[in-house]
Amino acid sequence: MRRESYQESISQLREDVLYMSELVTAQLRSGLDALEQKDNELPMEVIARDDDINTMYLEFEQQCIDLIGLQQPVAATLRIITASFKIITDLERIGDLVTNLAEYASAADRDVFPEVDIQHIRVETLDMLTQAMQAYAGEDTECCRAVATHGDTVDELCEAASSTVVQALMQRDVATTSGFDSESSI
Repeated sequence: MRRESYQESISQLREDVLYMSELVTAQLRSGLDALEQKDNELPMEVIARDDDINTMYLEFEQQCIDLIGLQQPVAATLRIITASFKIITDLERIGDLVTNLAEYASAADRDVFPEVDIQHIRVETLDMLTQAMQAYAGEDTECCRAVATHGDTVDELCEAASSTVVQALMQRDVATTSGFDSESSI
C-alpha cells in the first residue's frame, strides 16, 4: 500500500468512526424517546437497527486490524488506530444498551419512574457522547479530560436513578408479599 493510500485509509477510518457515532447517537435519542413516549413502534425500529451497528462495528474492526497488520504503524498513527478501535467497541456497546432500553420500553407495563429525571440524564449523556466525538475528531486532549470528568457526573446520575428504581421495586415487593397491594387499595 502506498503511503498516500495508507494515509487515506487512516482518514477513512476516522470518518467511519465519526459516522458510526452519529448513528449511535441517533439510536440513543430514539431509544430514550421510546422510553418516554411509550410508543409501540419506535422500540421495534430501534431494535431492528442494532444489526446495522453490529455489522458496521465488525467492518470497522477489520479495518483497524488490517491497518495494524499490514502497515505496522508507529507513534501517532498507532494511537489513532487503537483509539478508533476502542471507540467503535464502546459505540457498539452503547448500541447494545440502547437495544436493551428499547426492549424495556416495549415491555414496560408502567410509566417511567417520575422521581427519576430521565431528561437530565439524557441531556448529560448525549452531551458527553458529543464531546467525546469532538475530542476524537479534533485530537483534543483537554476535551478528553473534560469528557472523563463529565463521565463521573453521568455515572452519579445513573447510580442515583438505579438506587431510586431499586428502592421503589423493593417497596413494591414488600407491599405485595405482605398482602397489601397499594394500587388495589386506592
